Amino acid sequence: MNNEGVDTSKRQFLTSALSVVGAVGTGYLAVPFLSQMQPSAKAMAAGAPVEVDISKMETGQLIRVAWRGKPVWVLNRTPAALETLNTLEYELADPLSNESIQPENSKNQGRSIKPEIFIAVGLCTHLGCSPTFRPELAAPDLGDDWLGGFFCPCHGSKFDLAGRVYRGVPAPTNMDVPPHRYITDTHIIIGEETTEEQSA
Repeated sequence: MNNEGVDTSKRQFLTSALSVVGAVGTGYLAVPFLSQMQPSAKAMAAGAPVEVDISKMETGQLIRVAWRGKPVWVLNRTPAALETLNTLEYELADPLSNESIQPENSKNQGRSIKPEIFIAVGLCTHLGCSPTFRPELAAPDLGDDWLGGFFCPCHGSKFDLAGRVYRGVPAPTNMDVPPHRYITDTHIIIGEETTEEQSA
């Protein structure tokens, strides 16, 4: 083939120009596709930590907040409720919470950072129903030995005031305690755990 008289510089310029235009066009097509793969602002906010102000909580009061689309309970336990926690060991399936989900800073008898403040995901660990808060003692429908706690009306699971499950009920584990930390004595962040630097 005779290439005499052919301007190869024009051919190279056109080839380069078309390559650039093709790359830019591909980029314009890819950007909307890739942006759809990013989580929406609403989805990102749903997983964001939640700040809870407990400064106005009364003793014995339970408040509810939402975190990651789940109900989270914050309970200000009474001194009498705290005393019951060490009397139930033989009635509970996992009294030391060895088989349950809670951050290390809450792996204790009360399953809490501060003894009086209990925080839990308000879902039964059986099938995810939301138990009811039953603080009354010796409730007629729960028995004379009922010392207060949480009762799941769906299948009858019972939990004490530290979210620990009773023996012989459908729920397999204690209620989950979400990661949380105190930013002041009266403000809690749910969804973030205390780091070693913060606790030092």
